[in-house]
Amino acid sequence: MTNRFIIADANKCIGCKTCELACVMSHSDGKDIILNNFQPRLKVITGMTVTVPVMCRQCDNAPCANACPTNAIIRKANSIQIIQERCIGCKTCVIACPFGAMNVVTSEKINNQSTGNEGYQTQAIKCDLCIDNPTGPACVNVCPTDTLSIVEPRNIDKLIQDKQKRTALEEINLFIQL
Repeated sequence: MTNRFIIADANKCIGCKTCELACVMSHSDGKDIILNNFQPRLKVITGMTVTVPVMCRQCDNAPCANACPTNAIIRKANSIQIIQERCIGCKTCVIACPFGAMNVVTSEKINNQSTGNEGYQTQAIKCDLCIDNPTGPACVNVCPTDTLSIVEPRNIDKLIQDKQKRTALEEINLFIQL
Protein backbone atom coordinates (compact mmCIF):
# COMPACT_ATOMS: atom_id res chain seq x y z
CA MET A 1 0.00 0.00 0.00
CA THR A 2 1.28 3.45 -0.88
CA ASN A 3 1.70 6.04 1.88
CA ARG A 4 0.38 9.57 1.76
CA PHE A 5 3.01 12.32 1.87
CA ILE A 6 3.51 16.08 1.60
CA ILE A 7 5.03 17.60 -1.50
CA ALA A 8 6.46 21.10 -1.84
CA ASP A 9 6.30 23.30 -4.95
CA ALA A 10 9.63 25.14 -5.02
CA ASN A 11 8.17 27.66 -7.49
CA LYS A 12 5.77 28.91 -4.81
CA CYS A 13 7.95 28.84 -1.68
CA ILE A 14 9.06 32.25 -0.38
CA GLY A 15 11.20 30.90 2.46
CA CYS A 16 9.11 32.43 5.24
CA LYS A 17 9.52 29.35 7.47
CA THR A 18 5.91 29.59 8.63
CA CYS A 19 5.74 25.82 8.06
CA GLU A 20 8.61 25.23 10.49
CA LEU A 21 6.94 27.31 13.18
CA ALA A 22 3.58 25.56 12.66
CA CYS A 23 5.31 22.19 12.91
CA VAL A 24 6.99 23.07 16.19
CA MET A 25 3.76 24.48 17.62
CA SER A 26 1.82 21.40 16.54
CA HIS A 27 4.23 19.07 18.35
CA SER A 28 4.81 21.11 21.49
CA ASP A 29 3.34 21.17 24.93
CA GLY A 30 3.55 24.97 24.89
CA LYS A 31 6.55 25.24 27.22
CA ASP A 32 9.29 27.61 26.08
CA ILE A 33 9.44 26.00 22.63
CA ILE A 34 10.76 28.92 20.64
CA LEU A 35 13.85 29.59 22.72
CA ASN A 36 14.89 26.19 24.03
CA ASN A 37 13.13 23.51 22.05
CA PHE A 38 12.71 24.66 18.43
CA GLN A 39 12.80 21.33 16.65
CA PRO A 40 10.73 21.36 13.44
CA ARG A 41 10.19 18.05 11.67
CA LEU A 42 10.78 19.73 8.33
CA LYS A 43 13.51 22.13 7.29
CA VAL A 44 13.31 25.03 4.86
CA ILE A 45 16.42 24.91 2.69
CA THR A 46 17.56 28.06 0.91
CA GLY A 47 19.82 27.76 -2.10
CA MET A 48 21.08 30.24 -4.67
CA THR A 49 17.92 30.09 -6.78
CA VAL A 50 15.43 28.02 -4.79
CA THR A 51 13.85 27.83 -1.36
CA VAL A 52 11.90 24.74 -0.43
CA PRO A 53 10.92 22.76 2.65
CA VAL A 54 12.41 19.28 2.95
CA MET A 55 10.47 16.69 4.90
CA CYS A 56 9.87 12.98 5.15
CA ARG A 57 8.48 11.47 1.95
CA GLN A 58 6.83 8.61 3.84
CA CYS A 59 8.61 6.05 1.61
CA ASP A 60 6.69 2.85 0.92
CA ASN A 61 9.80 0.76 1.57
CA ALA A 62 11.08 3.13 4.23
CA PRO A 63 14.90 2.81 4.46
CA CYS A 64 14.79 4.42 7.91
CA ALA A 65 12.44 1.71 9.20
CA ASN A 66 14.46 -1.05 7.59
CA ALA A 67 17.63 0.26 9.26
CA CYS A 68 16.17 0.79 12.73
CA PRO A 69 17.61 -1.82 15.12
CA THR A 70 14.78 -1.44 17.67
CA ASN A 71 11.82 -1.41 15.25
CA ALA A 72 10.93 2.07 16.47
CA ILE A 73 9.90 3.17 12.97
CA ILE A 74 6.68 1.58 11.75
CA ARG A 75 3.92 1.94 9.15
CA LYS A 76 0.74 3.28 10.75
CA ALA A 77 -2.28 5.06 9.27
CA ASN A 78 -0.84 5.27 5.73
CA SER A 79 2.39 6.84 6.97
CA ILE A 80 5.72 6.06 8.58
CA GLN A 81 5.72 6.83 12.30
CA ILE A 82 8.28 6.69 15.12
CA ILE A 83 7.44 4.98 18.40
CA GLN A 84 9.50 7.23 20.65
CA GLU A 85 9.52 4.76 23.55
CA ARG A 86 11.53 2.34 21.36
CA CYS A 87 13.95 4.90 19.88
CA ILE A 88 17.47 4.77 21.30
CA GLY A 89 18.83 7.72 19.32
CA CYS A 90 21.40 5.64 17.43
CA LYS A 91 21.14 7.76 14.24
CA THR A 92 20.97 4.73 11.93
CA CYS A 93 17.74 6.11 10.44
CA VAL A 94 19.44 9.45 9.72
CA ILE A 95 22.12 7.70 7.68
CA ALA A 96 19.56 5.53 5.86
CA CYS A 97 17.17 8.35 4.86
CA PRO A 98 17.80 9.29 1.20
CA PHE A 99 16.14 12.71 1.63
CA GLY A 100 17.88 13.95 4.79
CA ALA A 101 14.47 14.17 6.44
CA MET A 102 15.33 12.31 9.65
CA ASN A 103 16.67 14.26 12.56
CA VAL A 104 18.02 13.19 15.92
CA VAL A 105 17.45 15.66 18.71
CA THR A 106 18.49 15.80 22.32
CA SER A 107 15.80 17.07 24.64
CA GLU A 108 16.25 19.06 27.81
CA LYS A 109 16.97 17.28 31.04
CA ILE A 110 14.41 14.67 31.91
CA ASN A 111 13.80 12.92 35.17
CA ASN A 112 13.82 9.16 34.78
CA GLN A 113 11.06 8.01 37.13
CA SER A 114 12.37 4.44 37.36
CA THR A 115 15.93 5.36 38.36
CA GLY A 116 15.44 8.83 39.78
CA ASN A 117 18.27 10.06 37.50
CA GLU A 118 18.21 13.22 35.47
CA GLY A 119 19.71 13.16 32.02
CA TYR A 120 19.24 13.93 28.37
CA GLN A 121 17.12 11.99 25.95
CA THR A 122 18.20 11.58 22.33
CA GLN A 123 15.54 10.53 19.85
CA ALA A 124 14.77 10.56 16.16
CA ILE A 125 12.08 12.88 14.84
CA LYS A 126 10.60 13.33 11.39
CA CYS A 127 7.40 14.49 9.76
CA ASP A 128 4.54 12.42 11.13
CA LEU A 129 1.88 14.17 9.00
CA CYS A 130 0.49 15.58 12.25
CA ILE A 131 -1.30 12.27 12.63
CA ASP A 132 -2.95 13.37 15.89
CA ASN A 133 -4.22 16.67 14.45
CA PRO A 134 -7.80 16.35 13.19
CA THR A 135 -7.26 19.22 10.72
CA GLY A 136 -4.24 17.54 9.13
CA PRO A 137 -0.62 18.63 8.77
CA ALA A 138 -0.05 22.01 10.38
CA CYS A 139 2.52 23.05 7.78
CA VAL A 140 0.05 22.54 4.92
CA ASN A 141 -2.69 24.40 6.78
CA VAL A 142 -0.63 27.54 7.41
CA CYS A 143 1.48 27.93 4.27
CA PRO A 144 0.65 31.42 2.93
CA THR A 145 1.56 30.53 -0.67
CA ASP A 146 0.04 27.02 -0.84
CA THR A 147 3.51 25.60 -1.43
CA LEU A 148 2.71 22.43 0.48
CA SER A 149 0.07 19.88 -0.39
CA ILE A 150 -0.81 16.35 0.65
CA VAL A 151 -0.51 13.63 -1.97
CA GLU A 152 -2.96 10.82 -1.32
CA PRO A 153 -2.25 7.34 -2.69
CA ARG A 154 -5.43 7.40 -4.79
CA ASN A 155 -4.26 10.60 -6.54
CA ILE A 156 -0.83 9.33 -7.61
CA ASP A 157 -2.13 7.59 -10.75
CA LYS A 158 -3.88 10.79 -11.85
CA LEU A 159 -0.72 12.83 -11.24
CA ILE A 160 1.26 10.38 -13.38
CA GLN A 161 -1.33 10.49 -16.18
CA ASP A 162 -1.37 14.31 -16.13
CA LYS A 163 2.42 14.43 -16.40
CA GLN A 164 2.38 11.92 -19.25
CA LYS A 165 -0.19 14.03 -21.13
CA ARG A 166 1.87 17.20 -20.62
CA THR A 167 5.00 15.43 -21.84
CA ALA A 168 3.20 14.08 -24.91
CA LEU A 169 1.81 17.53 -25.74
CA GLU A 170 5.26 19.09 -25.42
CA GLU A 171 6.69 16.42 -27.73
CA ILE A 172 3.90 17.03 -30.27
CA ASN A 173 4.48 20.78 -30.16
CA LEU A 174 8.22 20.25 -30.62
CA PHE A 175 7.56 17.99 -33.62
CA ILE A 176 5.18 20.55 -35.19
CA GLN A 177 7.78 23.31 -34.83
CA LEU A 178 10.30 21.27 -36.79
